[in-house]
Amino acid sequence: MLDIQTKTFDQLNTKELYDLLQLRSEVFVVEQDCVYQDIDGKDQKAFHVLGYKEDKLVAYTRIFKSGDYFEEASIGRVVVKENQRKYRYGYDITNASIEAIKNHFKTSEIRISAQTYLKRFYNNLGFKEVGEEYLEDGIPHINMIKF
Repeated sequence: MLDIQTKTFDQLNTKELYDLLQLRSEVFVVEQDCVYQDIDGKDQKAFHVLGYKEDKLVAYTRIFKSGDYFEEASIGRVVVKENQRKYRYGYDITNASIEAIKNHFKTSEIRISAQTYLKRFYNNLGFKEVGEEYLEDGIPHINMIKF
């Protein structure tokens, strides 16, 4: 079971910020071999959902209120440390993010830009595809919405 914490950017301490940026870089840049600008100036607007196992950050997302990223509230940068994926923490951190959106932003309508290979994962969480597949940073993505 993950210890999940939700914090604004200003509530993060330097170690938490370092750890979340390191985890995002480890997966999105190194593992997925994708050169892109992860530090995009949007972290300051986001709430950060941090999943800890034995005091180590192993799962993470960031969430946005309506209008800060998409017209709807959104979840992004969904990431689980590679050696922890077998425990299905992706479901835990995403469900916690959905709940955080309901609690903090008072909405259940959520839009995501999902890597296409994760469509089934997001379908299992109640998201449905909308529109056509597109490339983002060289990786196939699709917009998905949950009501």
